[in-house]
Amino acid sequence: MNSAGDMNLEEYFTRTGYKGSLEKRDLDTLTAIFQHHIRAVPFENLSIHCGETITLDLAQVYSKIVKRRRGGWCMENNQLLSWVLKSLGYNTTILGAYVYNPQLNVYATHMTHLIVKVVMEGRAYIVDAGFGVSYQMWQPMELISGKDQPQTPGIFRFTEDNGVWYYEKIRRKQYIPNQSFSNSDLLEKRDRRNIYLFSLDPRKVEDFQFQCSYLQTSPESLFTQKSICTLQTADGFRALIGWTLSETTYNYKEDIDRVEFATLTDEEVEKTLLEKFSIRLENKLVPVNIKGIYTI
Repeated sequence: MNSAGDMNLEEYFTRTGYKGSLEKRDLDTLTAIFQHHIRAVPFENLSIHCGETITLDLAQVYSKIVKRRRGGWCMENNQLLSWVLKSLGYNTTILGAYVYNPQLNVYATHMTHLIVKVVMEGRAYIVDAGFGVSYQMWQPMELISGKDQPQTPGIFRFTEDNGVWYYEKIRRKQYIPNQSFSNSDLLEKRDRRNIYLFSLDPRKVEDFQFQCSYLQTSPESLFTQKSICTLQTADGFRALIGWTLSETTYNYKEDIDRVEFATLTDEEVEKTLLEKFSIRLENKLVPVNIKGIYTI
């Protein structure tokens, strides 16, 4: 097991490819660090489908993402990013969110999503590098209620009601060249989509211990039902869900995203993980894609 002494910022920035200045703790620097993270580090749950255990231990998260060049889910990605920002002198707080279930039209009753609040120059921002696909913000979002915050992926918005903050996205229409995938259950049909809700109560990483265990073991968990690997690109994102590879280009025509699909064989899955996501697995992956509530 690695100790925290094996963790250093220089190695992390080599992993994400960030070569910019670290002198200023301002929004531009924060945005650049964040964007390098989401374009280098996949959102993925492949450990669950490789017989590995996902841990909340920061040294192990660091070893997995930085040294072994893997990705991780929110509790890994955002915990690592929180450590990086705190080490650089940013004022950070871990928060817990409850993810929206579009099938049941309700928010989860368990706090399964870890996000980070950063306060700079008297303003608070939410930084979340751990949601993936089209719901992944590309810039820190100012914690302000009712204001549209347009980004390349679409228009994001927070709405506060009685101390509860709701996070939603307004999407573009989608063009699917391969018509055989036009009814895929991975496609979101709604223009406006709730993502999660949260409060500003500070959390500790340990507060997610039950959820971390539950999400990787329960047959009810989305993460046991699907093997997921997604990565943001310069103009969109790519996702491998089970054997289905999709590549999305944002706004390829005005107010339209292009989504290209392909179905892979077992042999192609491993090759694609290396070529498209720069992931080399140590243990054999058993892809899974049980029909469910996950949309890209």
